[in-house]
Amino acid sequence: MELLEIAGLSTSFTTRSGVIKAVDNVSLSLRKGRVLGLVGESGCGKTMTALSILNLVPPPGRITAGKIVFEDRDLLTLSEAEMRKVRGARISMVFQEPMTALNPVFTVGNQIGEVLTTHQAATASEALDRSVELLRSVGIPSPEKRVHEYPHQLSGGMRQRVMIAMAIACRPSLILADEPTTALDVTIQAHILELLTRIQAEMGMAMILVTHDLGLIAERAHEVAVMYAGRIVEQADTPELFRDPLHPYTRGLMASLPRPGDVRRGRLRTIPGTVPRLSDLPKGCTFAPRCDIRIDRCAAEPELVEVKPGHWVRCWKAK
Repeated sequence: MELLEIAGLSTSFTTRSGVIKAVDNVSLSLRKGRVLGLVGESGCGKTMTALSILNLVPPPGRITAGKIVFEDRDLLTLSEAEMRKVRGARISMVFQEPMTALNPVFTVGNQIGEVLTTHQAATASEALDRSVELLRSVGIPSPEKRVHEYPHQLSGGMRQRVMIAMAIACRPSLILADEPTTALDVTIQAHILELLTRIQAEMGMAMILVTHDLGLIAERAHEVAVMYAGRIVEQADTPELFRDPLHPYTRGLMASLPRPGDVRRGRLRTIPGTVPRLSDLPKGCTFAPRCDIRIDRCAAEPELVEVKPGHWVRCWKAK
């Protein structure tokens, strides 16, 4: 049974250039305990999809179509008061940059404790004790001391661990992890990802891992959805996608992964061209201007179709 089922989700922004669809008719599903990798270049709609699930789309954006069914309830039909009971308790989010997500004028203990007092009716004393336990569980040393410190007193890696502690405080069913290691150095990135996926597996939570890094997805996700210009262009189980990528954009992303010696030899590969502006999308297949196998039929927009069991792709040549 699906924990989360998104059908036909569209999120739009009204601008001077007209209405822009940041998320365009996206459909996804996720079972309990599974990790879905949502991958693509910056600006493709990954983060906006995650924010739409929590109904946190910043103005002037708004969700214009679709359903988001989570634990048998369509979240788009809930009032704001009802959604506040979902956020942090049943669905939580680990943001890309903890320094902007954490409040600089409150201690980390206050901020973790607020989640507990809001959703679990914990007393101040219970919240403090539980905050110390959570900091210890995410590997922060001397948690009895750190719980009284402010975000600026912690390293980037520790701040991200605090964000994870807040995210798991109420043992949610679903975690949305939005580029959770982007601002960290490579060594710390590996530690944070290992921590996040270990906790996800131990607690049996589902997770949507938003990233531009296909290499990370290969190691951590059970299934992958590739986004381009607001749309899903390919989706499959992880082994299947890496064994047989069908969309030229997916193949381009994989070819761009650095290999030993590439930098020294000056052989880093890129996808030609640039991501189109959402206010000026090409007609038909949005990837066609960058595609080296385009055909005349690409002037018409392809649908996302299942070409093999569980393997979906939006490309005329893959059908």
